[in-house]
Amino acid sequence: MPPPPTPRRPRRSRRKLSALALAATLGALTLGAPSPASASQAAAEADYLIGRGIADVTGEAAETGMMGYSSFDQKTSGIHQRQRSRAYVVVDRATGKRVVYVNADLAMIFQSVQQGVIARLKERYGSLYGDENVLLSATHTHSGPGGYSHHVAYNLSVLGFQNGTYRAIVDGIAESVAKAHDDLKPGTISLGTGTLTNASVNRSREAFDRNPAADRAAFPDGIDPAMTVLRFRQGDKDAGAISWFATHNTSITNKNTLISPDNKGYAAYAWEHDHEGVRHLDNTPGFVAAFPNTNAGDMSPNLDLKPGSGPTEDEFENTRIIGERQLDKAREVYAGARPVTGGVDARLTYVDMENVTVRGEYTTDGKEQRTCPAVVGASTLAGSVEDGPAIPGFEEGMRTPVAGVIDALRIDTPSWLATCQYPKASLIPTGLLSNVHPVTPKILPLQIMRIGELYLVAGPGEFTITAGLRVRRTVAQELGVPLERVLLQGYANAYSQYVTTPEEYDAQNYEGGSTLYGRNTLPAYQQEYARVAASLRQGTPIGRGTAPPDESARQFTFQTGVVYDNPPLGESFGSVLTSPAPSYARGSTATVEFATGHPKNNVRRGGTFLEVQRLEAGKWVRVLDDGDWRTTYRWTRINGLTGTSKATVTWDIGPDTAPGTYRIVHRGDAKNLLGKITPFTGTSPTFTVTG
Repeated sequence: MPPPPTPRRPRRSRRKLSALALAATLGALTLGAPSPASASQAAAEADYLIGRGIADVTGEAAETGMMGYSSFDQKTSGIHQRQRSRAYVVVDRATGKRVVYVNADLAMIFQSVQQGVIARLKERYGSLYGDENVLLSATHTHSGPGGYSHHVAYNLSVLGFQNGTYRAIVDGIAESVAKAHDDLKPGTISLGTGTLTNASVNRSREAFDRNPAADRAAFPDGIDPAMTVLRFRQGDKDAGAISWFATHNTSITNKNTLISPDNKGYAAYAWEHDHEGVRHLDNTPGFVAAFPNTNAGDMSPNLDLKPGSGPTEDEFENTRIIGERQLDKAREVYAGARPVTGGVDARLTYVDMENVTVRGEYTTDGKEQRTCPAVVGASTLAGSVEDGPAIPGFEEGMRTPVAGVIDALRIDTPSWLATCQYPKASLIPTGLLSNVHPVTPKILPLQIMRIGELYLVAGPGEFTITAGLRVRRTVAQELGVPLERVLLQGYANAYSQYVTTPEEYDAQNYEGGSTLYGRNTLPAYQQEYARVAASLRQGTPIGRGTAPPDESARQFTFQTGVVYDNPPLGESFGSVLTSPAPSYARGSTATVEFATGHPKNNVRRGGTFLEVQRLEAGKWVRVLDDGDWRTTYRWTRINGLTGTSKATVTWDIGPDTAPGTYRIVHRGDAKNLLGKITPFTGTSPTFTVTG
């Protein structure tokens, strides 16, 4: 059946239209738009109210396990670039319906985060924003602090739940939505598509090749090259863009310990900072560019199929290049995007994915099948060798703080469950363990969101390109819309590892071993998303199902907190331990070391641990901070017994840096024996940068 016609926008009174036009005109004058008349006309013609916002979600920058590679040894030691949340609120002026889309520089959106953000929004806005009309997604960077899930499996290598990081994420996402809400103005939406073929490679080609020819034909090179861009304007002013493309956000390897949003974060930063002049610490509305993922489960940016490889052998240069390729294509598509119309709407239901009866129309043999209680397969432990190995093998006698937890996970998989999960080599029956304590999720949110002519299927996991294609076909058919108007938005609203096709599942590569609910996981998703799509098409409510419980009270951690800080003997906090050289040429690197406190004392969300300042007309002006590409802040413990540590700030001086007088400032916080935390500032001697 075709979708119902878009409701006709009602005629507005002259008084209301004039007020909207006046507001848009004043806003356009403030933003430097071409003329009041053109802005007034744009406001009158706008079908939507559009708001955008951005906020910091960077968590604990030292001695916190990182999320993504599941390596016990990978702990944060500073910041290369900060992580940010980018939010967009779109209101259909004809119906008053609104939706919120969020993309954050995180490894995953866990159910814990969705629950925390929705609770925060309800405190502030009542019923205006809820889980049905708010879509939260992650870029899937593997270089951020972890420990913000309420499920043991995803906190294990991080040594448990990390409340400081969790709070930074929830507070930051909620803040980005609030900024977008406050930024609402009459606007328009344009949509464009293109292809990008040199930023991804299929890391599981053997499994992909098991799919039927009709599926493989959709991806002749074994990759999903589609780039889809939404362009947002407020009046006559460009306000932001969302650019979807499928590639893992893993250009940076598991050897790195600096926080980074990886290739997609670089693309967003470069568009905002380099092309639009946005300075994130200025806290003023500016262009917001998000680079979310789609069905990237088997898509790697490591073009030579080994960690940190291709186009170069330098992981940070690869990050920049892969990010720049996404950016360049996105801006090309953005320039040619065409205006779209259509309403905004959303549906969401909660499904117990361990207990879905799947009708024969969705299964590979045409017979009714079932999903299974979650099981982590043996191949999961190996990780993806193309992007980085996962949890090391559970050796006998291993001595780690989580050894007791690991031992508790060593239970046999019952024969009935092994049969249900066949041909998976079952390792840990996390679904059964979750009956006692939350290990992996059972109940997942399944959501479809409409923004104009684009439909986003919010997937709570990592879908391979063929799995994503089948879901998109199912939803597009149910909605009666072209396939290219339906995207699989991965890493959304919750996280449940991978989703492969049944044929890929049979290969039991890393992705298949990590498909929790058995061979019929994807058919179950297709069936349930068809139900959500039917509700959206018909304009009827959908049963919510039973939402998962809040597990916040059942969390534990093995990570010790900060006991106290001490400066080195004879120094004070902020003292310069290593001074910069008197002068630097462009293209060189300036380095300064400071006596510091532990960054866990204050994550400085919305702030910075460093500033590069330039002397201008007798005043010091900040030109860079710890969110910028060319700076790094690294924390090093000097003496654990005395609580002594140092901060090393580096600045790679770019070729376009203005000659002049500069200094580097470090901002930190120190904790004394009584637990009092005091901020401090350290300032380097001045130095010059020459042309």
